[in-house]
Amino acid sequence: MKLSTKGRYAVMAMVDLAQHSKIAPVALADVAHRQEISLSYLEQIFGKLRRNSLVDSVRGPGGGYTLSRTAAGTRISDIIFAVDEPIQTTRCKPGSPLGCKSNKSRCLTHDLWDELGHQIYLYLSSISLEDVVERRVMGRGEQIYQLGRAAGLSESASQ
Repeated sequence: MKLSTKGRYAVMAMVDLAQHSKIAPVALADVAHRQEISLSYLEQIFGKLRRNSLVDSVRGPGGGYTLSRTAAGTRISDIIFAVDEPIQTTRCKPGSPLGCKSNKSRCLTHDLWDELGHQIYLYLSSISLEDVVERRVMGRGEQIYQLGRAAGLSESASQ
C-alpha cells in the first residue's frame, strides 16, 4: 500500500492545526509555510476536510481554520478518508466480487493483501489526532533511535 501525498499532507496539516488553533483560527498560509506544503494544494485538501466536517473556516480579519471536533475525537483514518484516500492493498476494485486477473478470478495472495488493508484501517482508526500531537505514537524505528541516543551512539555508528 502506498499512501499518496494528499493523505500524508492532510494528516500533517491537521496535526499542525491541532497544535496552533487552540487560541485562534489558523491561516492556511501559515500551515503551508510551517509544513512546507504548496498553499494551492493545501487549499484543495482543506476544501475536502471542510466538506467532511473535520475543519471549520472563519472568514474575515483573524480568520482561518479551526478543528470541527476535538483532536481526541478525530481519527487519522477520518482525515485520510475525507481527502478521498482509499486504503487499498489489492489490485481488485474494493467491494467487488471479481478479481484482478484477466479471467476475473482473485490472485492467490488476495486474502493476504485484503487483510493487510483491514489491519491498516484498524491501526489508523485507533490513533487520534491528539495522540499524534501529544507524541503518543512512537514506532519501533523511533524507539530504536531513542535507545541509541540514550546509549550515546552516534547516528553513523548505529547504522
